[in-house]
Amino acid sequence: MPLNYHHLRYFWAVAHDGNLTRTAQQLNLSQSALSVQIKQLEERLGHALFERRGRQLHLTEAGRIALDHADAIFAAGQELVATLQETGRSRQALRVGALATLSRNFQIGFLRPILARNDVEVILRSGSPAELLEGLGTLNLDLVLMNREPPDDSLAPYETHQIAEQAVSIVGSPERFDPDRPIRELLGAHPFILPTTDNTLRTAFDAMASRLSVRPQVAAEVDDMAMMRLLARENIGLALVAPIVVQDELSSGRLVEAREHPRIRETFYAITLRRRFPNPVVQELLASSYDPAPLT
Repeated sequence: MPLNYHHLRYFWAVAHDGNLTRTAQQLNLSQSALSVQIKQLEERLGHALFERRGRQLHLTEAGRIALDHADAIFAAGQELVATLQETGRSRQALRVGALATLSRNFQIGFLRPILARNDVEVILRSGSPAELLEGLGTLNLDLVLMNREPPDDSLAPYETHQIAEQAVSIVGSPERFDPDRPIRELLGAHPFILPTTDNTLRTAFDAMASRLSVRPQVAAEVDDMAMMRLLARENIGLALVAPIVVQDELSSGRLVEAREHPRIRETFYAITLRRRFPNPVVQELLASSYDPAPLT
């Protein structure tokens, strides 16, 4: 027996609201009628989708799986309508997800070609890698910006576009250090503000310090570029960052850059999902000649 999508939509509405009575009112149904619809879906799937705790409904494990699929199904339906009725729309939405720790300056630089367009509305969200990739999978995001490639999984139809690469620098306040000193001396003489150990930049930095036979003092491990920038401004130590992260401070002289570079590069990626009807704004953005050089 095929799945009844009316039942699925009723379940989807209740699952997102968490309240059967309120959802029934919004759908202009009686509570008992809505309960029957969900019960029929549970019978069709062979699993209970909700469990009641007090007055609240909570998803079971099967319910969470069903909700993930329902999100994807109804998002695909919305995309279908939006794509095939595109000629009648005055503005095209572009939903962009960005790693929560990614440089805001980089994000603005990448999106700049479309930010001033009157026919495009940019919706920008941040999150963890798992949250962002899930957003792509459910079609809630058109594009994800990250500084790491997604897991290599043949079942995930991701398309990875390398859009920029920048050298990473050592920066700090001019009162703290002489930017002309060699990196080896800086490593031994100053505390450092570093990315966390799961970051590829940190891995490269630790390898460099090992080659130079130096064990730097770690003043702070930070997974957020904005916080790293603030700590460098507070003169906590020298920071390992791409110049784009601290471009305003470098321009004003509040921070200075070591003359010798650590020969570490940060790569930026745009991740999309293979679609039969891709968002045309994404295609335009990826095809535009984005050059990070003016931002360094």
